Amino acid sequence: MDKRKANDNSLSGSLLEALDSADRIVQKTLDEVPPGLQVEEIGKVTSIGSGIARVSGLAGVQVDELLEFSGGITGIAFNLDPQEIGVIMLGGSEQIASGDRVRRTGRVVDIPVGNGLLGRVIDAAAVPLDNFGPVSFSERRPVEREAPPIMARSPVTEPLQTGLKVVDALIPVGRGQRELILGDRQIGKTAIALDTIINQADKDVICVYCSIGQMGADVAKFIAQLREYGAMEYSTILVASGDGPPGLRFIAPYAATTIAEYFMEQGHDVLIVYDDLTLHARAYRELSLLLERPPGREAYPGDIFYLHSRLLERSTHLREEYGGGSLTAMPIIETQAQNISAYIPTNLISITDGQIYLSPELFQRNHLPAIDVGKSVSRVGGKTQLPAYRTVTGDLRLSYAQFEELEMFARFGTRLDEKTRNTIERGRRVRKVLNQPELQPMTIPEQIAVLLAVTEGLFDNLEVEKIPEAEEKVRKAVLEGLSEICEKIEDGEELSDQDQAAIVETARSALEQETEDQQEKAEQAGEE
Repeated sequence: MDKRKANDNSLSGSLLEALDSADRIVQKTLDEVPPGLQVEEIGKVTSIGSGIARVSGLAGVQVDELLEFSGGITGIAFNLDPQEIGVIMLGGSEQIASGDRVRRTGRVVDIPVGNGLLGRVIDAAAVPLDNFGPVSFSERRPVEREAPPIMARSPVTEPLQTGLKVVDALIPVGRGQRELILGDRQIGKTAIALDTIINQADKDVICVYCSIGQMGADVAKFIAQLREYGAMEYSTILVASGDGPPGLRFIAPYAATTIAEYFMEQGHDVLIVYDDLTLHARAYRELSLLLERPPGREAYPGDIFYLHSRLLERSTHLREEYGGGSLTAMPIIETQAQNISAYIPTNLISITDGQIYLSPELFQRNHLPAIDVGKSVSRVGGKTQLPAYRTVTGDLRLSYAQFEELEMFARFGTRLDEKTRNTIERGRRVRKVLNQPELQPMTIPEQIAVLLAVTEGLFDNLEVEKIPEAEEKVRKAVLEGLSEICEKIEDGEELSDQDQAAIVETARSALEQETEDQQEKAEQAGEE
């Protein structure tokens, strides 16, 4: 036994001496390199295809290091196996073949940031897609960055107004919050994000929209609507198309967050929309399976949670000494057959600070936006909500949820007492008021006026179909006749009893005048 141990020690010593000798030879060779010459570590491609490459001969490469292939195409060193490196390609691999040379760059993937990106449409590699020429920028930053530490964060204190009555009143969002938007396909998830971006005009909020794997026609329509409403002036669009390399779809949300963080650190409030993270997770699953990472639940690798948590943890509200800006995240995900307990939805629900759930049943009944108030929640925004909302909508959420339960019960044909019928009729009018056409965000005083009118019963005697017209009359009357109260609401002051009474009286007068006008028209039509 002692003899074997002695032999092992002798072998270990010989191996260490050989390694030291090799290090001295390499160092001596590097010292003898003439000044001006650069030393590069070169490897070769062993296999290529399906958005990934396998490379050998790069012993010193590091995780997430950028590698350069022939033709200037780049890739990310992702898997560091003993014999080879698994590389995620960031460009087309048609021109690359086995045996081609690969060189280390010594840097990680980065992206340009700066004010020059406002109003621009770029891809995940910062290549412009809008035919407006090269992108001007201040500096380059890595797409993967550490989230701000806890001590650099400040409480969420200011609201982010979406312009949607149902969100701002019942599911409020704060600046620095992470609010998930989820629901089945084609029921208005992107429309909520679009209205929110449009509503940030003149609110000193910069918007970043990250499109991941969406159809080109849908993205083009989205951008055209932003241009039509003047929202591109304060927005940056980053697009990773579905027909591009999966590597670009993988890094797209991180690159967009780096762009948004630049503005946040300059003291700005920023809104970032990820549309959508379901396709991002699928791109990562595709790459992981090709790189032979072991699949777990629903074939997603086990680190899929970390993939999104390290992304969304970068959204926060910074303390003043760190810039004082905020980054509000609105990730979008798609559910299958309303299954919110699937792997990706439950992951993101646990990461975010609340969710806005869209219901297919409400969408089919033309209640738009099709937000299910009962399944939606905001765990932070209620603390930031303006006092006027809390005064008007204090019991609205609970009463609305009770109405939905009663309405479902009434479908069975059960005989109802008068109080229950009145509750159902009021609830139907509240639901009609919470409906809102797309691309028509409302100001805060308009929302308060309409919500106060419906809670005070001013719409109870109107037919449900006529409520949109009455709502418009109320908004117009309050804006024109109560400008001082509107200013108080926007300044974040509480509504006094006199202010509420003035709004109700103004709304009632507007509705009475509208009723009289309709009667006169009816009488004139009868005389003719």
